[in-house]
Amino acid sequence: MKKFALKALLLSAFTLTATAHLFAEMEPLHHNPWELIIYRPENTGTMNDIRCFLEILDEEGNDVTYTAVKATYEWVSIPDKVNFYRKKYYLSGGMAMHLTIRRGRYKFTFYTPETEQQGFAGKKHGTWTSNSFLYDTQNPAKVIFVAPTANENGFYDGGWHISGTAPAWFKFTKPYIKNTEQKMD
Repeated sequence: MKKFALKALLLSAFTLTATAHLFAEMEPLHHNPWELIIYRPENTGTMNDIRCFLEILDEEGNDVTYTAVKATYEWVSIPDKVNFYRKKYYLSGGMAMHLTIRRGRYKFTFYTPETEQQGFAGKKHGTWTSNSFLYDTQNPAKVIFVAPTANENGFYDGGWHISGTAPAWFKFTKPYIKNTEQKMD
């Protein structure tokens, strides 16, 4: 029994020494300026099921959504399980999109065509669009957020808001109020 305990102690000491040596030689972590996370927190009701689609334009106004960017996504409720997009880059409520971006300056927008607005109880009025978010890999953000917009009464009104700051929270993300230029408290 003493031999077993001694062997276990020696093995533990060796493992600890090898692990410490391995971590001592690793570089410190830093943010890669060509990686961006776009997070769409969960919303209430059927808003989670309505997708918003990403569009990226370069400085000349060319659509480079699928040429300058590679994307994967994960569900926030199931972290560390990477999923690959099959066709279009989109976000539903509770998703985080991970982008690898070529060096440059871009304009990000999100949109939802009228054909993708099924299940929304509010009035449909053409394509829902977001504000534009300018992104520069020389001065990068790490995370940006997408939230639905609402009227002054707090009802979803068909639109998206992109921001570098996290939206207000209750049990779910509070919508961005368009008319007052602030989020609900």
